[in-house]
Amino acid sequence: MEKISDLSSNAAREYLTFRLDREEYGIDILKVQEIRGYEPPTRIANAPSFIKGVVNLRGTIVPIVDMRLKFNCANALYDSFTVVIILNLRQRIVGIVVDSVSDVMGLAPENLRAAPDIESVIDADSVLGLGSLGDRMLILLDIEKLMSGADMGLVTEPC
Repeated sequence: MEKISDLSSNAAREYLTFRLDREEYGIDILKVQEIRGYEPPTRIANAPSFIKGVVNLRGTIVPIVDMRLKFNCANALYDSFTVVIILNLRQRIVGIVVDSVSDVMGLAPENLRAAPDIESVIDADSVLGLGSLGDRMLILLDIEKLMSGADMGLVTEPC
């Protein structure tokens, strides 16, 4: 998959920005199908704690991942700002629960930086880098790689 070095050779890209606790993240807007208000999903037995369950989205059963639990955020409160971002990843529909959606941000190559090499709850291969615009700093995620991790089992890697 692409890292910042690959992204910097291209024109500006757009990222949907969202918040988890005090951090702001960005994902490729082209992976986003829709944004919905949070509704409690149907729990699935023996699923990891961060997989909240499934919802029926116009006839499609969609697994819902709570990113706050996945990233070990201190608390995961559900309020009027809590939303589910519905993603289309390799023909698989997956929902992620986030604290709030901020906006769509276009980032030019000069606003992109490599992520520091530090230990994190997020697999380093899932972080594309950092984006900055003014005083805002975004952690740019490779959401397909994150959702295809072995612990997730939601999206399979292409052959």
